[in-house]
Amino acid sequence: MEFWNSTLRIEFILVGILNDSQSPELLCATVAVLYMLALTSNGLMLLVITMDVQLHVPMYHLLGQLSLMDLLFTSVVTPKALVDFLRRENTISFGGCALQMFLALTLGGTEDLLLAFMAYDRYVAICHPLNYTVLMRPRVCWIMVATSWILASLNALGHTMYTMHFSFCMSWEIRHLLCEIPPLLKLACDDTSRYELMVYATGVTFLLLPLSAIVASYTLILYTVLHMPSNEGRKKALVTCSSHLTVVGMFYGAATFMYVLPSSLHSPRQDNIISVFYTIVTPALNPLIYSLRNKEVMGALRRVLGKWCC
Repeated sequence: MEFWNSTLRIEFILVGILNDSQSPELLCATVAVLYMLALTSNGLMLLVITMDVQLHVPMYHLLGQLSLMDLLFTSVVTPKALVDFLRRENTISFGGCALQMFLALTLGGTEDLLLAFMAYDRYVAICHPLNYTVLMRPRVCWIMVATSWILASLNALGHTMYTMHFSFCMSWEIRHLLCEIPPLLKLACDDTSRYELMVYATGVTFLLLPLSAIVASYTLILYTVLHMPSNEGRKKALVTCSSHLTVVGMFYGAATFMYVLPSSLHSPRQDNIISVFYTIVTPALNPLIYSLRNKEVMGALRRVLGKWCC
C-alpha cells in the first residue's frame, strides 16, 4: 500500500458517473444539454431581473442571487466532467481538488441559507403585507445575501482545510463526480470518525435548521392563505409558494442524503446519481420552475426581448 502526504503534489482520479455508466455517450450528451439549459435559463433570469425595473424588488433580487449561485455551482463541476470524459483523462490535482471542494461547499451552503431567507421574504409578503417595504427594505435584503455568502464561505474554508490535511493512502480514485468530503474521507489513512461526526453536526446545522425555518414560514403562510377572502389572491400566493417549495424539496432532499444520512447507507453509485441531481439537474430546472409559473417574470422577459428586437 502506497502512502503519501496530502501536502505533496499528487493527483486524484475522479471516477464519476460518466465513467461508471453502461451508456456513457448518451449520458454525456444528456449532461451537456442540461448544462446548456442551466446556462441559458439562469443567464436569462439574471438578465431579465437586472434590466427590468418592475422586478427590482426583494423577491426578485433574491431570485437573481439564486440564479447566480446555480450558474456558478454547475459551472464548477460540469465543464470539467465533460472535458475529462471526452479527453479520457480524469485526473485532478491536489490544489484543484481543494479548490473545487471549497467552491462547491460555498455555493451549496449559500444556496441553502438563501432559500431560508426567500421563505422569510414570502412570509412577510403574505402575512405582513403592510410592513413589507419596512421589513424587507433593500439594506435588509443585502444583509441577507451577504450573510449567506460569508457564513457559507467560512464553513467551506474550514471543512476544506481540515479535509485536505489528512494523509490519503487507500486509493488514488475518488469514486464521485467531484471532490466532496464523504468520498475523500474514504481514502484517508487516519481515523476520521471524529471529523465525520463534526461533518454530520455541521450538515444538521446548515441543512435542518434552515429547513425548519422554511417549514415554519410556510406553515404560517398556508394558514394565512387559507383565510384570504380573495380567491385570486389565494391562488397567486399558492402558485408562488409552490414554486419555491419545489426548489426547496429538490435541493434539501439531495443535500440531506449526502451530508446528513450515515455513510453506511451510501454507495458510490447512489452518491454519483445524487451529485448529478444537485449539481446539474437542479440548476437547470430551478429557473424554469420559477419563470414558467410566474406571469411577472414571463412578462418582464417579453419586455426585455421586445426592447432588444426593436
